[in-house]
Amino acid sequence: MSFLNKHVIRLITFFSVLLCFLWLFGLGWTINKYYAAKPTKLGPVQKASQKEDGKKTMNIVALGDSLTKGMGDDTGKGYVGDILDQIKKRTHKQVSLLNLGINGQTSDQLRIQVQQPEVLRQMENADMILITIGGNDLFRGGEGLVDYKSENISAIENKYLDNLRNIFTQIRKGNATANVFFVGIYNPFINLRTGKETSKVVRQWNYDTAEVCADFPKIVFVPTFDLFELKVNDYLYSDKFHPNSKGYHLIAERVAALLTW
Repeated sequence: MSFLNKHVIRLITFFSVLLCFLWLFGLGWTINKYYAAKPTKLGPVQKASQKEDGKKTMNIVALGDSLTKGMGDDTGKGYVGDILDQIKKRTHKQVSLLNLGINGQTSDQLRIQVQQPEVLRQMENADMILITIGGNDLFRGGEGLVDYKSENISAIENKYLDNLRNIFTQIRKGNATANVFFVGIYNPFINLRTGKETSKVVRQWNYDTAEVCADFPKIVFVPTFDLFELKVNDYLYSDKFHPNSKGYHLIAERVAALLTW
């Protein structure tokens, strides 16, 4: 009987370890595919819609990564599409949206993208610019989960902040009046064993980002960390990384609260 008990315990231990490795593998695959995947090339940019019936058109340009694309939202709108709907309902303006978000995009790549002639032209004509960037810089396909204590984080953040200053400078060169809303990052791993440590890194990252935003006129940092802090799993997609439709709606409401109607 004792032998059988030991045998059963060994089997349970073996399968527990196996399931743990499978979960870690699945998490890494998900992050690599959806959040840190190789960005797709920027396709032809559609021209913003022209004025119709004499009404002023409000032009919105969205830049950034998979959060700008709306990855994880079953409705396909993401926070950008949600904001668009709210603006249409609450104003009499026609609204033109150009979403230039690219899955997996980093601040290095966005810095290059905003220098493209057609992107520059679209930003010059924008009344509002929405940006999400930095999550891929920080988490790096899941690598940020294990080296959050590394001194490399400081170097990575400094490079990101330098890119951010360059991006904002490029935007303001061609457009001094558009309201720019920069959406901060949240911690999707807050419920993991290292959640407190990674949250500390994310909060510092957001603080430093907000400081850079404050150096430029009419660039507003929009915090999202607190929206996901207490019930993160309620607002995440099945990949446990991107927001679901509820999560995106929370972000959209936060941005919409800052708009002047």
